[in-house]
Amino acid sequence: MRILVTGGAGFIGSHIAEHYANRGDDVVCYDNLSRANLLAKSLNSTYNWNYLKGFSNVRLIKGDVRDLEGLKKVAKDVDAIIHTAAQTAVTTSIEDPKTDFEVNALGTFNILEAARLSNSGPLVIYCSTNKVYGKNVNKVSVIEKESRYVFKEKFKKGIAETVPIDLCEHTPYGCSKLSGDSYVQDYGHLYGLKTGVFRMSCIYGTRQFGVEDQGWVAWFAIATILGQPITIYGDGKQVRDVLYVDDLVSAFDSFIAGDLRHEVFNIGGGPENTMSLLELLDLLEKLTGKRSEIKFASWRPSDQKVYISDISQAKIKLNWEPKISPDQGVERLVAWVRQNGSILKG
Repeated sequence: MRILVTGGAGFIGSHIAEHYANRGDDVVCYDNLSRANLLAKSLNSTYNWNYLKGFSNVRLIKGDVRDLEGLKKVAKDVDAIIHTAAQTAVTTSIEDPKTDFEVNALGTFNILEAARLSNSGPLVIYCSTNKVYGKNVNKVSVIEKESRYVFKEKFKKGIAETVPIDLCEHTPYGCSKLSGDSYVQDYGHLYGLKTGVFRMSCIYGTRQFGVEDQGWVAWFAIATILGQPITIYGDGKQVRDVLYVDDLVSAFDSFIAGDLRHEVFNIGGGPENTMSLLELLDLLEKLTGKRSEIKFASWRPSDQKVYISDISQAKIKLNWEPKISPDQGVERLVAWVRQNGSILKG
């Protein structure tokens, strides 16, 4: 296969590229290396880019998803497009909604046009987000416990794909990602493309340059090991299901290899792989013997007290389930942070 990965120098994109390169496929990584600029952070934007240079069957192209003509050139003969490129932070979308829209909404439209006009009719996988459900998730009743909130019994399996996306606050990030989500579904049905929308919960793993605004599991690990303070927005009892990146790639691979044509999946660790912020701090202290200085601040706009993915459909239709527990995954992440502390210091 010949696979195009947009955002290929990013955390998820680089793991996808590595997986298919190791399998012997030809991979094109398309990335403008802009994450540090978008987030206004001091980040190593070339680490994964340079890492992928070690694979002879990975071709690196510096390009922007806002450039339709550039995308048409690289997509003209590929078999699959895995679209991970995005503006990824809610906070950034509030400060700069125009760029957020151009990257996430227009960029995804350009991907779809490139696929539609391609000679090879490639399938498209879109990395969507749980933020498409906005504050409707907070309409689900929760119970407050000592270290976490939990859904009431009716939602013990988590949030399903049928939860409404209307009449709720999304933030500009949620709006732009929802726009792409809808376009991918429509292009699949209208133009006959094979499309998979994966509404992701918290994905984490090695080679993730987490920051306060995005990538909380990695950020907490980095801050703990480097002795940096952590600000918790809210009370720290908010819960997410977490999915190690290798398990996400496995889900994508199952969709690519299967006969499904047009699907939308909530994808995450599910009810059996959840953590609150406070629980992650406890786990990191257990693994490292360290605990960062913690301060608390006000809740962020449209934050969800509990988000847990109902992954029943992914399990049934993809014959897939998470393999790596939070304890195992965080231990791998901690080992990587320890090995790379010098390049993670901002």
